[in-house]
Amino acid sequence: DVVETQEHYKSRWRSIWIMYLTMFLSSVGFSIVIMSVWPYLQKIDPTADASFLGWIIASYSIGQMVASPLFGLWSNYRPRREPLVISTAISVAANCLYAYVHVPHSHNKYYMLTARALVGFGAGNVAVVRSYIAGATSLTERTSAMANTSACQAVGFILGPVFQTCFTLIGEEGVTWKFLCLQLNMYTTPVLFGALLGVINIILIFAIFREHRVDDMGRQYKSINSDGEGSDVLDQNAEGSIDHVAVVALNILFFVILFVFAVFETIATPLTMDMYSWTRKEAVFYNGIILSVIGIESVIVFMVVKTLSKKTGERAILHAGLLIVLVGFFILLPWGKKLPNIQWQEIKNNCIPRTAPSEMLAPFWSLPELQLPSNHTAEPVGCPVTQSWCLNTPMIYLAQYISSDVLIGLGYPVCNVMSYTLYSKVLGPKPQGVYMGWLTASGSGARILGPVFVSQIYTHLGPRWAFSLICGVVVVSLLLLEIVYKRLIAFSVRYGRMQK
Repeated sequence: DVVETQEHYKSRWRSIWIMYLTMFLSSVGFSIVIMSVWPYLQKIDPTADASFLGWIIASYSIGQMVASPLFGLWSNYRPRREPLVISTAISVAANCLYAYVHVPHSHNKYYMLTARALVGFGAGNVAVVRSYIAGATSLTERTSAMANTSACQAVGFILGPVFQTCFTLIGEEGVTWKFLCLQLNMYTTPVLFGALLGVINIILIFAIFREHRVDDMGRQYKSINSDGEGSDVLDQNAEGSIDHVAVVALNILFFVILFVFAVFETIATPLTMDMYSWTRKEAVFYNGIILSVIGIESVIVFMVVKTLSKKTGERAILHAGLLIVLVGFFILLPWGKKLPNIQWQEIKNNCIPRTAPSEMLAPFWSLPELQLPSNHTAEPVGCPVTQSWCLNTPMIYLAQYISSDVLIGLGYPVCNVMSYTLYSKVLGPKPQGVYMGWLTASGSGARILGPVFVSQIYTHLGPRWAFSLICGVVVVSLLLLEIVYKRLIAFSVRYGRMQK
């Protein structure tokens, strides 16, 4: 066996920390605009509706789904620095494009769609990050390293909305630099900040990142893509076949986990605007605060599961996480009698609180003539009458919404880190770039279908149908986990090289 030197150990963990940073920036690139996409879309292109919002959110994941296997394959045969730098540069350019989507005189929504798709394409480097960390850590280090990776991702989701919330102070108009045709406002400044972070990340990859690889026992051996950086270590070929049933099952479970979370984060702004009559700015601000608090909760969860998994095992924790997510969405179902305020199209910003039972509702044309409130604004608020379910579906109380946020914020990070950890352990010491690419693509597919699903079902059928279907999906995933439970074991344990 080759003993790892102190210098090699420090270099290996410095490189892992650069991967943590890359994961953090990838999640910031997604979350820094997630709360403002809908109001910004309405501002730059009034022809865009809630259904198109789903495609805008999904475009990020379409790009990531396409790019992840490609970057993963690239990283299996070439130095990982190459796909990392190229992907980050694409994200930087795409963020700059997003800052200019207001400039064209027409079809602005399609420019936004393109910009978000390119940001997602750059985020395909998540597969490279995960595969590197899996290959650069021993089996005993793996859970902790994967938890730290997911924690950095969660911190990105925390700080993204925090940055967005801070930038709301600039306002919708902001400052215009005519010589650059650039508006610095609450919608464009966050993405330009994200572009700056990407440039810093590229510099750090060149300056600090090095290729390292160890086996499940922590012994060094040469990486096939090390370009000479690990020539002094042991070359070792892993024997044994991967359990592809477990691999496919974990891909399906990961798809479900990302699907339900994509639904949750996509629906937050439209749901709160409909249920609580929040304006665009209020929805961005308040949801930014709520998601930031939930993100802090997630980071705490990541730190706890590292210790808890040593006592109970990753499989049991994954099972518990899915149950918590199920309860979170069940609570979000509308149960009361009070109906949401209605946004009447012919009367700007007139919100009518109603508590009549749904079966006793009169048609809206028979209601008495209404007067504008003295403090009305040009922006209509409330549940649009074009969404027919608004007339007979009870509102979701704020306490329900907050409780659901807390539970989903607890269950999602548990499921996320445990699925990644189990996946990397099932794959073992073989190069994981392509496999991690497919896992990332599964999550990206979920992020594509989740926003489209919820925007269509929510718009046409309402929250009761949307969240009931989500509960059904989570129940099916729990059944799948029970079926493959005994197969979700580490590669080295399966072949008797290590004790369970």
